[in-house]
Amino acid sequence: MIVKYGGNAMKSPELRRAVAREIAALRAEVPVVVVHGGGPAIERELGARGIPSEFRAGLRVTSPEAMDVVEMALGQLGKQLSQEIGGAVGLMGRDSELLRAEVLDPALGRVGRVTGVNADLLRTLLGAGLTPVVGCVAVGPDGGALNVNADTAAGAVAGALGEGIVFLTDVDGIYRAYPDPGSLAGHLTRAEAETGIAEGWIAGGMIPKVRAALEALEAGAPFAVIASGMREGVLAAAVRGEAGTRLTP
Repeated sequence: MIVKYGGNAMKSPELRRAVAREIAALRAEVPVVVVHGGGPAIERELGARGIPSEFRAGLRVTSPEAMDVVEMALGQLGKQLSQEIGGAVGLMGRDSELLRAEVLDPALGRVGRVTGVNADLLRTLLGAGLTPVVGCVAVGPDGGALNVNADTAAGAVAGALGEGIVFLTDVDGIYRAYPDPGSLAGHLTRAEAETGIAEGWIAGGMIPKVRAALEALEAGAPFAVIASGMREGVLAAAVRGEAGTRLTP
């Protein structure tokens, strides 16, 4: 099972520790790989250094100076999360070329698109009973770090391992008529999700998450779930198909 843990869902240390306990409990049933973002932590560290933040189409413009801060912030966050889960190893995509990427758009600076995953490294760690906790920094063709979107990185990992994925975010799932709670979709096929994007009821920040989920399905993941990481107990329910929106081929 791949668990993508979003930056906004990690703002509260108490909630983060609660989710860490849920990940540890899930691991008793199935091996788990965690891929995490860290937008709030990155913003805090950039602000402390007077480095401005700029986004284009939802992606952070990443100068070499900002890239150093991104890697530092995500590395620290990953170690904290690993410690809270227990029996876990905090990694960055540059470790043993765990995540390989190419530059997405020179205008965005050190922003990458994942092109490869070292699945053997993940399988080795899982085989040793350890939970890999992966920060979304990849190694580029020049050997330097590239900032990659955590959703797409997690989707690439799920596809490479051929395992299901749960995206924990700050909403309960995909709504057909947001914010009407009765319109929460429990299940969508790939075709229905594509229709939702085309018709506009899947919009804004949900689009990259759905795209990452669809890419994971295309690469071999059997299912993807988008669910809230803002409440305790959701992870286990999402895995059972009782929370969030489950997307299938």
